[in-house]
Amino acid sequence: MSFDVFKAFVLGVVEGLTEFLPVSSTGHLLLLERFFGFDDDQFGKTFVVLIQLGAILAILSIYFVRLWNIALGMFTDPAARRFVIGVLIAFLPAAIIGAAGHGFIKGVLFNAWVVCFTLIVGGAILLWVDSLDFKPRYHDATQFSLGMYLIIGLAQCLAMIPGVSRSGTTIVSGMLLGADKRSAAEFSFFLAIPTMAGAFAYDLYKNHSLLSADNVVLIAVGFVTSFVAGFLVVKMLLDYVTRHGFALFAWWRVIVGSLGLIGLALGY
Repeated sequence: MSFDVFKAFVLGVVEGLTEFLPVSSTGHLLLLERFFGFDDDQFGKTFVVLIQLGAILAILSIYFVRLWNIALGMFTDPAARRFVIGVLIAFLPAAIIGAAGHGFIKGVLFNAWVVCFTLIVGGAILLWVDSLDFKPRYHDATQFSLGMYLIIGLAQCLAMIPGVSRSGTTIVSGMLLGADKRSAAEFSFFLAIPTMAGAFAYDLYKNHSLLSADNVVLIAVGFVTSFVAGFLVVKMLLDYVTRHGFALFAWWRVIVGSLGLIGLALGY
């Protein structure tokens, strides 16, 4: 089955829905490729990176006014400047490790067995975190300490293992360091902007030769569906996790990981 509009639509929806949920978008996309034949076209491997731009723009559209005010105040407002520095501090570990280990990560860790195991382990961790009685000290993502930003950034590097979840590691590490659920999730959104943009730019540079005018429609379909799905998730996630926690996402991870292991064991 060649790469077509249907695949572009499905991958765009999955990318947008899972990118900001603690379930691992990369893990879900890899399992789709493995079990549903979405990896039979070399362009498909680049496509799943390109459509991340839709999810990035979803965040920017929702937080545009707030981000614009921070940008305007960066040179006059110490609080705004400190937050920008904090985001950069959190972003740098992933940028350095991602660039240095790109070949190993893509060549060794991008494996369906790895994804299934990490989905299950990550689900168990989310259930454990949900059971803890936190006493949050931070209720605003722009007010974390610089050391806290760095630790969250280091934790984000674990998400280079597919199935771990970038949003999951940043949200959980933020909560363990004293943030409430809402501000931890919100900072995960902010940190996603440079992290995903960097990954997008790097992969585009490495694989630009695979792009052609024939793929414009497919990219457009994936981009739009990724944007819409990502927009809806970001809009709803903050209120949901504040009220209900992470149990739903934890059990989803366990179920998908377990089904994946069964499928792999049966030779699919």
